[in-house]
Amino acid sequence: MTSLFATFSLDALDGIALAVLILTWAVTGWLAEHPPASRPSVSALMAGYRREWMRQFVTRSPRIFDANIIDSLRQSTAFFASASMIAIGGGVALIGNVTTLEGLAHDLTLEAAGVRVELKIILVLVFLANALLKFVWAHRLFGYCAILMASVPNDVADPQAYPRADQAAEINITAAKSFNRGLQSIYFALAAITWLLGPWALIGATVITCFVLLRREFASLSREVMLAR
Repeated sequence: MTSLFATFSLDALDGIALAVLILTWAVTGWLAEHPPASRPSVSALMAGYRREWMRQFVTRSPRIFDANIIDSLRQSTAFFASASMIAIGGGVALIGNVTTLEGLAHDLTLEAAGVRVELKIILVLVFLANALLKFVWAHRLFGYCAILMASVPNDVADPQAYPRADQAAEINITAAKSFNRGLQSIYFALAAITWLLGPWALIGATVITCFVLLRREFASLSREVMLAR
């Protein structure tokens, strides 16, 4: 038991790198969904557009355009869910072959401790598993949204028309949040792979990933376009 614990134990720098990765993952996700009021994120801006979409949807006839958009969103989530499952399968197969992992460690001039490399691969798999769960849930929520949209009366004067549209909008926003969380996990899974190169590589990749995500949420051209009036 002691030798097994020692094999999985992390030195100080590895522990710091892992903590930086997890903390950055949590903080960037929280900032994207809870931005400052003075500087809304792309996710927050898109939530407003999704609400407006559902209100415009009430008076649109026919509603084929809206049905096509929902179908496209579901296809996107299904694609990423499938890709995540394939990646998880590849990672599990890699962990099951310690010899290959040891060879990879030698090729990267790392320590030849197969279990140590396994731990690093497991971290990647955790992010991929989280992404898979988020994508699957987003896919289901977009399905719920489609059903709610179908229940919106065609008569604009119907008292249930706009309340149902508002319900569909909120489900749509929730689905988009889950989809974005899945994408964020994919980004950080890619950053976690660099741990194979050492803790400094992991810290560097984490900082770059954080910069990319925050720039896209708070300083991208697409955000400026959404803010334009």
